This record gives sequence, C-alpha cells and structure tokens, in this order.
Amino acid sequence: MSDFESLLNSQEEIKVGDIVTGIVEQIDEPNKQLIVSLPGGLQGAVPARELSIGSIEKINDIVNIGDKLDLVIFREVRESSQDDGITFILSKNRLVARAAWDKLQEKEGEIINVKILKTVKGGLSASVNGLRGFIPASLVEDHFVSNFASYVGEKYDVKIIEVEPSTNRLILSRRAVLDSQKSAAKAKIFENLHEGDVTKGIVARLTDFGAFINLGGIDGLAHVSELAHHRVVKPSDVLTVGDHVKVKVLSVDSERERISLSIKTLTPSPWDDLEEKVPVGVILEGSVKRLTDFGAFVEIFPNVEGLVHISQISYDHISHPQEKLSEGEKVKVKVLELNPKAHRIALSIKALTEKTDNMVEDLEDINHEF
Repeated sequence: MSDFESLLNSQEEIKVGDIVTGIVEQIDEPNKQLIVSLPGGLQGAVPARELSIGSIEKINDIVNIGDKLDLVIFREVRESSQDDGITFILSKNRLVARAAWDKLQEKEGEIINVKILKTVKGGLSASVNGLRGFIPASLVEDHFVSNFASYVGEKYDVKIIEVEPSTNRLILSRRAVLDSQKSAAKAKIFENLHEGDVTKGIVARLTDFGAFINLGGIDGLAHVSELAHHRVVKPSDVLTVGDHVKVKVLSVDSERERISLSIKTLTPSPWDDLEEKVPVGVILEGSVKRLTDFGAFVEIFPNVEGLVHISQISYDHISHPQEKLSEGEKVKVKVLELNPKAHRIALSIKALTEKTDNMVEDLEDINHEF
C-alpha cells in the first residue's frame, strides 16, 4: 500500500496552460485527431488543426504512432465527456505560437522580414514566424495607396510596432522602415553634397514655379528661371515627370533641408559667344516677341532677346509700343549696348530711320515753348 501511495504522490498534477510531452497512441483519421498519453496515466486529444498551421490531408503524413510531441493544454474535458478516457485537449500550434510571441516581445522595435499573406480590411496580413501580423493601410507606404493587391505574396522589411500576446495583437509598419531609409539617405546627401557640385536626378514633380528633382533621398528645386536659357512659362513645356536630368547645385541649406539646383547652367548658352557675333552698331533683323509698357523685346537669335526701349521705337511720341509694333512682326534693329553676362542687349529701331521735316519742326516748336 505504501508503494502505491508513493506512486500517486510522485505523479505531477497537470492543468490547463501546462506544457507537457505526449506520446502518440492512436491516429484517429475519421475524427481528424491524435490520441496521446500524458503524465500521470492521463490521455488527451490533439485536433489535426492544432498540429500544423497549414491544412492537413492525412495526419499520418506528419506524425507516427510512438512519436513524442511537446504540447500545451488549452482545454479540460468535462467529467461527463470522459467516457473515452480523454481528459484534455492539447495543441502543438499554440505552443509554437506561445514561443513565437515570447520571442517577438523581445524584438519589439526591431526590423524583420515578412511575407504578405493577403489583403484584409484596413491593411495587410503578414506571416511572422507562424503568427499573423497586421500592417495598417497608413503604415504600408509613405504615400497613399488605393489598391494593395500587388503586395500579396511579396516579402518586405517591417518594423515591429506593438506586440500584445493576450489579444494576439501584432502591429507592423513598413512605412517606418521607409522613413528610416529616407532619413539616412537625406543625411548622406547633405553630408556629401556641396555648392557647385554636378549630379544626376529624376524629375519628381512639376509646379508653376519650378521642378523638384529627386537626388536619391531628397528633392531639390530647380526654379523655373533655372530650367533653360530661354524664357520658360510652364516647367511642363520643357520637362516631364520621370525625366533623368543632370543638375548643378546652386546652394545647400541642411537646416531647412533645401537644395537649389540648375539645369540651364550645364547647357550651352546662346549668350556665350554673342560679343563676337553682335558688335555694337551692327544692324540685325529680328521678331517682336513681347510688348510691354516700357518697350518691345525683339528676338535677334534663337533664345536671345534684346530690348527696344519705348524711346527707341520711333521719333514720334507714343504712349505704348503697340501703337507702332505688333507681336510677331519682323523688324530691323541696331545694337546700341551689349552686356552678355547680364543677358542684356539695348536695341533701337528709330536709329535706322531718318527724321522728317515735320518731326524737326515739331521739335523746334516744343523747344520754343519751353
């Protein structure tokens, strides 16, 4: 009797939540479960769905009689249902999941690689060591995405944002990884980029005032005045989003994270050899491009315009250039002054015309009045 009591006292009491080793006694294919022997002479059942994360066609394919399995007890069978000797329901999956949760808690804040399983309401579902992680839509990219279908089946680096085993809550962020990469790229660019440098970029977006050029981590601005040597009304007239361009760095402001760029300084300027082609006093033919209150701009070479001041249009008194000229009109002009560095040319139309007697008399009358 004393030996029997000692045997009973030596048996560990097991309960829900315990991790135990079960020995496979029977494979019950019809009911899709295993029957296992447990410590203390007890028996338990392991449903097929608790054996593997994936679907199982035949239990025999993954387990055999006599195999030892580490399992966790997740439910106790009521006494009224123990006629078949089954005392507990056990799981291999939940034990694996418990270990995975414990491991993930230690990695909160770290970056891991995951595979996207499917799209779900509000974001994406990802596989993380047999667990399901959730990437909210706002944390998938650093920009708005309307359809996430193309992400399914792909692998991405993500940051573990939140781990809560009690509610199976695992929140991941791909955007955090992208933001970190962009910050690192920005820092590297500002460290290595200097005024006067020449580099390459891609046109990211166009605005009324210029073009934003992606330099591989940060956008620099090429003002509309720096896109071409000729006057550009709209950046879209000379550039398209996605264009690969070479740019010169005009200035770098790391504190405000601003970079000024120029495209035109890297292209030949029509003003470069103008002094040789256009000496003062030469007579040229050009086309009236624009009329303003103070004069007319005449194009004398492609993308080279000179100003005919309103006082140099005619000996007649006029209140606006349109009284004598119209846009597109061909005219002959004389070069009065030339400043290629400032891109300025002073032209005259009236210098090529002669004063009439009436003009002289009118001038004499005006002088007499004064």
